[in-house]
Amino acid sequence: MDWYSIVKFLHVVSAILWVGGGFVLFLLGMLAERAGNTEDKLQAMRASGELGGRFFAPMSMLTLIFGLVMCGFWVGFSDLWIIIGLAGYATTFSIGMLIFKPTGERMGAMVAKEGVTPAVLAIGQRMMNWARFDYAVMLVIIADMVLKPTLHDIGILAGMAVVVAAGAALALGGSRQLVPSAA
Repeated sequence: MDWYSIVKFLHVVSAILWVGGGFVLFLLGMLAERAGNTEDKLQAMRASGELGGRFFAPMSMLTLIFGLVMCGFWVGFSDLWIIIGLAGYATTFSIGMLIFKPTGERMGAMVAKEGVTPAVLAIGQRMMNWARFDYAVMLVIIADMVLKPTLHDIGILAGMAVVVAAGAALALGGSRQLVPSAA
């Protein structure tokens, strides 16, 4: 076994833990949302908030570091698939640090002060919408890492663009609201 294989293994394992763990929490939130179960959705959001800084951020950083090591020593940084992967990482990392982290902290403070209010639920819904876009970007990153497209792979690149656009549409359009409507 060579060093490249070891670093690639660590890159893949940290990516699985980062993306897979987050996807499970996202799925729990979606299932609770579809069932209209506010408490379960809040529990998924709490878990996401608690694990965000302690687990998901470190796993995402390890994924990046191992990827950069592979590029720096063996692969290089000029291939299109590397550029797409880095752009995708920057996007999802920014969403985590600029949206999920401060919004989760704000929600936690609001719940501690006022309890679960319609305002808290509305903020939670916006976070779920951003999570849809975040996971669309992550899906593109995974496809990118596996398929390694070049400029000649128009179908793959178009498919990636469609996935990102669909994620953006879901984020902007949302889905069923968690906040119950007045009947």
